[in-house]
Amino acid sequence: MTGLRTVRRRFGDPRVQKSMFRVLRENTLCSIATVGPRNQAHINTAYFSYSPDLELYFLSDVDSLHCRNLERSASMAMTIFRSAQAWGVPNRGIQLFGTARQMNGVQAERAERFYGRRFPLYIRYMRSTRSRDRRMGDQLRSYRFYRFVPRTLKILDETEFGGSVFVVATVPRPKGSG
Repeated sequence: MTGLRTVRRRFGDPRVQKSMFRVLRENTLCSIATVGPRNQAHINTAYFSYSPDLELYFLSDVDSLHCRNLERSASMAMTIFRSAQAWGVPNRGIQLFGTARQMNGVQAERAERFYGRRFPLYIRYMRSTRSRDRRMGDQLRSYRFYRFVPRTLKILDETEFGGSVFVVATVPRPKGSG
């Protein structure tokens, strides 16, 4: 095994795009890291969806610790990877660093569209008239959508970029989009 190496690539590099969207497509769970009071770290797991513009959405209870942390500080990091990968063989995952905020109105509707496309059962629960589904829909309606806007990403895709190589890219964003 060789030493770890970090290389910078342009976000628009076709290999970066291919690898990034493959990781997003192949996984539905993420780990969310937020900053708590007194700068203490907190981590949570959530299901996520994403847009072609690399906006990631998750649904959560506003009273949860990670959501309360986001109210204080929008700083957030996310990891996405398949946990069943074997050690010692080519692996793949992504780390994202940016900010997250609760969505309301039109922005929440956009988040819901992406989420519903990824998780059709969500839409069934929200629209169903069956009592069991309605109960789940009621619980889901008590949650809120959050949008995570990454500014930097770090990819480990050993099949695409080689063993022990981390690819770092800055995500271009228009002013005022975060």
